[in-house]
Amino acid sequence: MPWEAPQMAELPEVETLRRQLERDVVGRKVKSVDVLDTKVIPRHTNRKQFAGMLDGAKLKSLIRRGTFLIFTLDTGDRLIVRPGTEGQLRKTGAKDDDEKGTAVVISFTQGGQLKYIDPKRTGELWILTPEQVAEGVDEIELLGYDVVDQPVPWADFAKMVLQRSVKLKTLLTDEDLLAGIGDVYSDEILYDAGLRFDRLSDSLSVQEVRRLYRSVVEILHDAIKHGGTSVEGGWRDLHGAAGGYAEYHRVHVRDGQPCPRCRDVISKAKFGGKTVYFCEQCQT
Repeated sequence: MPWEAPQMAELPEVETLRRQLERDVVGRKVKSVDVLDTKVIPRHTNRKQFAGMLDGAKLKSLIRRGTFLIFTLDTGDRLIVRPGTEGQLRKTGAKDDDEKGTAVVISFTQGGQLKYIDPKRTGELWILTPEQVAEGVDEIELLGYDVVDQPVPWADFAKMVLQRSVKLKTLLTDEDLLAGIGDVYSDEILYDAGLRFDRLSDSLSVQEVRRLYRSVVEILHDAIKHGGTSVEGGWRDLHGAAGGYAEYHRVHVRDGQPCPRCRDVISKAKFGGKTVYFCEQCQT
């Protein structure tokens, strides 16, 4: 399949990857590692140093933290994959040609390969020793609530919203508050909750906060159920398949189409240098 530039992988896409990797990759032993571009391993001194920490290791287990994938190796080390805005993981056969943008190839003793593909080198892979794991990684430790991995207490969510005075799109996409929500799902969450992207968080009523809370949880879980979102040939899963949630979008990239709720026309606007999609009529 030819490479197509993807939209940023958000929590549902990375959770889809985690489940597939758990089934198809975890438990395999690494035979060799080929780093085709050192730009995706900036925390390592060279190719050999990175590859040497993986060679012969078994991928014992895998967890997700926000949009970070963390493999535990049988050596005690951790392999961390942060896809960034365009990185993807692909499980392939040993004889399959590398796709354009392939940066790292991990070959397994039982056959097959795991490839990290990232044409613009927006993501990163790195390996932590047990000592470094104990010290913690700021990018991961400082992540906010992951509403799929850990239910957020209602009181904590309400406090997070009402004790700030920020626009709702900004609040939802702030990884210090909520992990893994980006442009796609913030649009869909705000539409589902009937709230405008530029509404100030501390202006919400308790009832509106409850609607927002419910929408955050339900939209993310629903997107995971459908394998995430692929917009205009964007993100692909571990086996190269598109996510199915785009057909359930109600506003994102639907400008000019009728609103499913009120039949007014879906609008788009610039916000923070990006495009936001919403309904002028029924989001207040």
